[in-house]
Amino acid sequence: MKNKPLAFQIWVVFSGILLVISLLLVIFFPTTLRSFFTKEIYKTIENEQLVLMEYGNPGNSLQNDKQKDRTVSHLFLPIQSRYYLYSEELPTDFIRQTQDLAAQQTASSERYEKNLRNQTLFYVIHKLTINGEPSYLLSYSWDSYRNDLVFTLFRQLMIVMAVVFLFSWIPSIWLARYLSKPLVKLEKHVKDISEQAWHEPVEVDRNDEIGKLGHMIEKMRQHLVRKDEAQQTLLQNISHDLKTPVMVIRGYARSVNDGIFPKGDLSSTMDVIEDESEKLEKKIKDLLYLTKLDFLSTRKPKKTSFRLDQLIHEEVERIKWAKPELTWNLNVEDATILGDSEQWEKLLENLLENSLRYAETAISISMSKSEQHLTLNLWNDGPPIDKEIMGQLFEPFQKGQKGEFGIGLSIVKRIADLHESKVWAANERNGAAFYLEIPIR
Repeated sequence: MKNKPLAFQIWVVFSGILLVISLLLVIFFPTTLRSFFTKEIYKTIENEQLVLMEYGNPGNSLQNDKQKDRTVSHLFLPIQSRYYLYSEELPTDFIRQTQDLAAQQTASSERYEKNLRNQTLFYVIHKLTINGEPSYLLSYSWDSYRNDLVFTLFRQLMIVMAVVFLFSWIPSIWLARYLSKPLVKLEKHVKDISEQAWHEPVEVDRNDEIGKLGHMIEKMRQHLVRKDEAQQTLLQNISHDLKTPVMVIRGYARSVNDGIFPKGDLSSTMDVIEDESEKLEKKIKDLLYLTKLDFLSTRKPKKTSFRLDQLIHEEVERIKWAKPELTWNLNVEDATILGDSEQWEKLLENLLENSLRYAETAISISMSKSEQHLTLNLWNDGPPIDKEIMGQLFEPFQKGQKGEFGIGLSIVKRIADLHESKVWAANERNGAAFYLEIPIR
């Protein structure tokens, strides 16, 4: 069944529901009708008794009077006497049984049911006194009238159900196709996306669950298009950034091989080759680390508790020798966070290197806490960040005026995202500042 087309499955389910409803009606409707008409028969008998006793003359009909309307028959009988009027409908034994029931009956009126001659007899015994003698009124009706009503109504119901069942096939087929049509359209879009033909937008003019699915597929398509464009841009930038140091290294190496020293002597020329090699190595390491973070973003990270304040002090001591003339102002307090300490070390290293590159006289690091977050602020007194690149500062290969590779801050952003933290930059206090908002768990 699950391998059949969706339109066929919907039609089968719709038809199956109608069939089950029809079967339930076939099973329970006759019983319900019989119960209903049984109650109505008893009510009719009791109403006829009231009419008879109100307007009849039971005193003249102690033994022999029998009055009958269309469905209900009546007999006035003494409780003690054994003299009976012969009845074609009721056998003598049954009349004796009704006398015994009347004698034992405590209520003035009771309902009874009896199978006689392969039929069901519904009767009501109403006790009364006629001419000073204890007597009772026996009113009864056969179930033939009830069965006729049940059969007639049930037959009409079956005809109606058959017509409904037959004519429901047409709208059910239409409904099945109507519901499956947008899904078939979405299937085509998903197939195109799987084949990277994702430039055609997914348009679903609905607000129900199918419409929500279409909107999510369109959102996924847009994300894949942006990611594909970012990958293409990344490859172009990588090739451009790696090409420059490689060209310098190859050019200087050929010059040295030819006995020419572009920097005047062999030592100075080799220093240039070494510097470019270091730059190339750092670019390759950053690219590999960026790829590693992309891989880790699809896995559940392994997090441990560590002291962020100690890590900050260690990174500052390790990096501040590069510009010994700078003044460092640290205002950090004890702070324990949950995360990957190796990744946070890389995050702090990149932020400190960025601040070190632009700072002129001072760098300050401060920390503040709230109930839910820890906020880290890194400020330097260098030039402000260009407003044109402020929004794309953490995207790969976005460089400032003194930027080297354009990868460091994108690594910072990836690590922060992996730890559900926020990072942003701002121009303030005649310098530039970076903020990190870290959740406290």
